[in-house]
Amino acid sequence: MGGSRLQIVRDWVLRFNVQGLYGLIDRKAPGQTPKLNAAQRQAVAEKVDHGPIAAVVGVVRWQLKDLVQWIFEEFGISLNETTVGRELKAMGFRKLSARPRHHAQNGEAIEDFKKFPHRTGGGSVRLTGRNLHRAAEARGGQKNKITRRWAKRGTRPVARKDQRTKSAYIFGAICPERGVGAALVLPRCDTQAMQWHLNEIASQVAPGAHAVLMVDQAGWHTTDKLAVPANITILPLPPRSPELNPVENIWQFIRDNWLSNRVFESYDQIITLCCHAWNKLIDQPWKIMSIGLRQWAHGF
Repeated sequence: MGGSRLQIVRDWVLRFNVQGLYGLIDRKAPGQTPKLNAAQRQAVAEKVDHGPIAAVVGVVRWQLKDLVQWIFEEFGISLNETTVGRELKAMGFRKLSARPRHHAQNGEAIEDFKKFPHRTGGGSVRLTGRNLHRAAEARGGQKNKITRRWAKRGTRPVARKDQRTKSAYIFGAICPERGVGAALVLPRCDTQAMQWHLNEIASQVAPGAHAVLMVDQAGWHTTDKLAVPANITILPLPPRSPELNPVENIWQFIRDNWLSNRVFESYDQIITLCCHAWNKLIDQPWKIMSIGLRQWAHGF
């Protein structure tokens, strides 16, 4: 049959008898049977998720060689590091930098905060996406950050880094639902600076709206010396929970894209480039929405 060998024709017949016409369609070869079954892969995923207990296993992070040894001891299956790495990637794992978390953080307080409505000093306030603002401060200055960059394998790129200490602070607030923000670049963090920032935010709130401003519990955010504008209610975040404030992610985005890998020659240049970075962000409302929206707050 078209030069096909007898064995090939027999295979066709067997596939037809089992699967009908579908069995005659050429498909990708199944390849080697995986050495880890579904239950074993799930166990590996849970092991990686939970991380190592240093007092038990003697390491503070999982390396591929550690997982190779654990898989052999647990299941009696011998795999090399390349195979384990491929399995982890197939399960969605990547090697990422961990986000710091305070050792005394109260997880229950964070979950309670995400529930509605929230109660503030002025009574019960129902949060909605269009009146929810987030604010924080970020230092920008000469003692700057160096970011990752593309380079040839086997090399380590060099970047200029300044050890001087002149700096300024960006007081920034965003409304993720509207994709807008308000900010001031000021020389220090204190009550007067926060007052100026509140006045700036109040001037940017939509007419007839009332803004609920989420901030951490820094002293200049919660002091009674602030004259809070009538169209703003301040809602403090639970202690030690910066992950509830997406402005922290905004600072990372601004630093990675516009402020890092620089040497600032003067204080005036710091002010100018911090203002430029914030204005670049405001020109990208979709980026504010992408970074700032949270399911628990905006219900999407």
